[in-house]
Amino acid sequence: MTSSIKFIATDMDGTLLNDDKALPADFYAVFNQLDAKNILFAAASGRQYQSLANTFEPIKDKMLFIAENGTLVMHQGKELYSSTIPTPEIHAIINSIKTIENTFIVLCGKNSAYTETIDKHALEEIKKYYHNLEFVNDLLAVDDEFIKIAVLNFNGTEALVYPIISPLYSQTHQVVISAKVWLDVMHKTASKGTAIKELQRIFNFTFEESMSFGDFLNDVEMLKETYFSYAMGNAHPEIKQLARFHAPSNNDQGVMTVIKEKVLN
Repeated sequence: MTSSIKFIATDMDGTLLNDDKALPADFYAVFNQLDAKNILFAAASGRQYQSLANTFEPIKDKMLFIAENGTLVMHQGKELYSSTIPTPEIHAIINSIKTIENTFIVLCGKNSAYTETIDKHALEEIKKYYHNLEFVNDLLAVDDEFIKIAVLNFNGTEALVYPIISPLYSQTHQVVISAKVWLDVMHKTASKGTAIKELQRIFNFTFEESMSFGDFLNDVEMLKETYFSYAMGNAHPEIKQLARFHAPSNNDQGVMTVIKEKVLN
């Protein structure tokens, strides 16, 4: 069925990783089989590039990284594609987010992520996804090339952050709920799907030769840009409706199960 696959992209949290944030036990064995068949493999995540590269340290030069929800694409330590936001726009968005109670901001640059918070609970959550993280007194004073603003609210971003930020910025930027407690603001055209379209051009593979796995709303565009689109068993209802196919849950190693059955069999 899927012998023509040339490219596989998978989301990380809630998809490839189990709820303990661990890779499947047989991940490297499966990856080596894909590599032997010259099938490109990409981690497509809201996570920072440096965080992803650390996770896949043994094979980081053999795979692709669609980082920060598609705003930065890296291969063998080199940038293939990025989507930046002008600093004045960044400042306006930050000032808007600061009006929302119990909300923490991560400013994502190409060099590092930045936060003003000293809240221990928030920092614990932030550090799961951002290994290069700098504490700063004033986000508005940071100098970097900015690719994303990530917003953390433990009470839920879909109910408490999106209704405020979306009316202000969804006409001019991409505003996406990336997890129950996370929301991202990016360049209007930025998404995991846009990144995959760029990779299809660079590496010369097609929509029909592409496979992807996702579980949440920041995976919508990625699933739309790949014919073999899989929703995880634990996915958001909208993702299950959108995807052509379904995989077992992240805790049941659904990504590995499908790859072994459909691509390597």
